[in-house]
Amino acid sequence: MKEQNSIPVGKVARAGRFAGAGVKVGANYVKYFAKKMVNPATERSGLDKANARDIYDALSNLKGSALKMAQMLASDQHLLPAEYVNAFRPSQHKAPPLSGPLIVQVFKKSMGVSPQHLFDTFDAVAVNAASIGQVHKATKNGKNLAVKIQYPGISDTISSDLQLVKPFAVRLLNVKESDVRPYFEEVEAKLKEEADYFQELQGAEKIIQGCSDLPNLVFPTYYPEWSSDRILTMDWIEGIPLVDWAQEEHPQEIRDRIGQAMWDFYDHQMHRLRLLHADPHPGNFLVSPEGRLGVVDFGCTKSVPEDFYYAYFAMLNSENLHDDAAMENTLYGLNILNEASRPEERRFFIDSFRALSGMLRRPFDTTEFDFGDQQKT
Repeated sequence: MKEQNSIPVGKVARAGRFAGAGVKVGANYVKYFAKKMVNPATERSGLDKANARDIYDALSNLKGSALKMAQMLASDQHLLPAEYVNAFRPSQHKAPPLSGPLIVQVFKKSMGVSPQHLFDTFDAVAVNAASIGQVHKATKNGKNLAVKIQYPGISDTISSDLQLVKPFAVRLLNVKESDVRPYFEEVEAKLKEEADYFQELQGAEKIIQGCSDLPNLVFPTYYPEWSSDRILTMDWIEGIPLVDWAQEEHPQEIRDRIGQAMWDFYDHQMHRLRLLHADPHPGNFLVSPEGRLGVVDFGCTKSVPEDFYYAYFAMLNSENLHDDAAMENTLYGLNILNEASRPEERRFFIDSFRALSGMLRRPFDTTEFDFGDQQKT
């Protein structure tokens, strides 16, 4: 995979890359309609592939919150055409990495010494690369290590990137800017937390300690003495990324074990810890040679307030599910409705959350539930 020698970090430079991708997409449409005029049977899949490739190339070059969007889109197989999902899937752990010499400079600036000086061995060629940083293999005192190094200047691009994206979201969702502002503020806050590796280390240790007794899960040990706000060192866990493992043939018993481990992991976090690993895309998990689920990235964690927890799960109560007054009170408690909400808005949200809660209840309403059955989901 071709390495990058730099990342555009200025607002103008990044806006230019966004605009450049838009020009390429426009050119693809022109080519498509020209072919369509000559041959009406021309399929749209070729257009979608070209657009997906050009958009992904731009996002992967920008890294940061721009590439994070590709990760989120690749995690939902029903939001975009398959061509986009397939093109964006490498963003989860196989994005183009930065060059070795540049990443060594980043490490030295943050830690005060080169990685070759700190570790017994250090591979300057990245093993995995994602939105905020990339991972390199190293060894120290007989330990096999994964060293995550943040891209230079990437934390400073978060606010400007989201400002570029917000107008598109407003148009796409057909809402007011004030309606999406709280959501963008939350996304911005969590992305800035993800760019602080000290905070990631603390969140990881809390969740790992709280989930250490769960079966069929494997977690890395983190090493604060070899870490900083931009460098994070942890144990290297052998395994196949979940996104790749899921495409392979494996005995149903092993698949069930991995699925149960994932369920147990999130069930325990929500109902016991009230603290969540909040970035559950497949690139953050792997399957070990022993058939256990490895969790390798805790960049985004989220505390669940007690009042939110009880109000949210009250909606799943079968008695409340079909009670308009109970649903309305719950939505007020979650600040989804307020005194300014119009009657049609109240009706819309009551119906919408009733449908959502009913869908979430389905696995609990039957003795068996097949999550792969499209008819059920």
